[in-house]
Amino acid sequence: MASRRTYRLLCPIARALDRVGDRWTLLILRDLHAGPARFTELQQGLPGLASNLLTSRLRQLQDDGLVRHEPGQHGTQLYELTKEGDATAPLLYALGNYGSRFEPADDIRRPGNLRTIVVNLRESLRRVVVPEDDAHVELVVDGESFAVRIEGGGVTVRYQADPEAPASIAMDYEPLIDVVDGRMPPDRFMAEHVVVTGSQRAAMAYFAVVGRTLTAEG
Repeated sequence: MASRRTYRLLCPIARALDRVGDRWTLLILRDLHAGPARFTELQQGLPGLASNLLTSRLRQLQDDGLVRHEPGQHGTQLYELTKEGDATAPLLYALGNYGSRFEPADDIRRPGNLRTIVVNLRESLRRVVVPEDDAHVELVVDGESFAVRIEGGGVTVRYQADPEAPASIAMDYEPLIDVVDGRMPPDRFMAEHVVVTGSQRAAMAYFAVVGRTLTAEG
């Protein structure tokens, strides 16, 4: 097991931070909530993270039982969350909500990919979905695809194309973040930054659930 510093405190918060409190660790977990990823995909999505540090963080996450790696196609290795890793979703969601209270820094950098949005989107939908909800769409955010399925009271969101989805909903990333952070009204975002193709009924079923998330968070 890789060596590390711990708080050594009789406190559950300290025990959690022993495992996820190192710099970059929560962001790696955040991106893996979008689905399995290759090392290069994780590095691309985290500009500024050196490859040796990513290797170290992934090794520690594996030692702690939050991440595992499995063989992928063409001899590649895929990293994915374990059950314990998936249990970090509410923590990341809460951190995202708390972070939306603060203005972005002036020299902010865009993520290398948009795996970043999956955990907050999925968790916000999970909090308002009911068993009767049924929605199947492909979100396309600045050209990157997300497969979204809401069914039987459950929600799945994956960072992948979904050509079988009856509706495709294209939108712009930065205005989306502005809506989430409360800097843009949802109706303006829908009018200026969203384009629906395919089944309007499927799209409206998705937007009905999204509308509940905005009411709940407001």
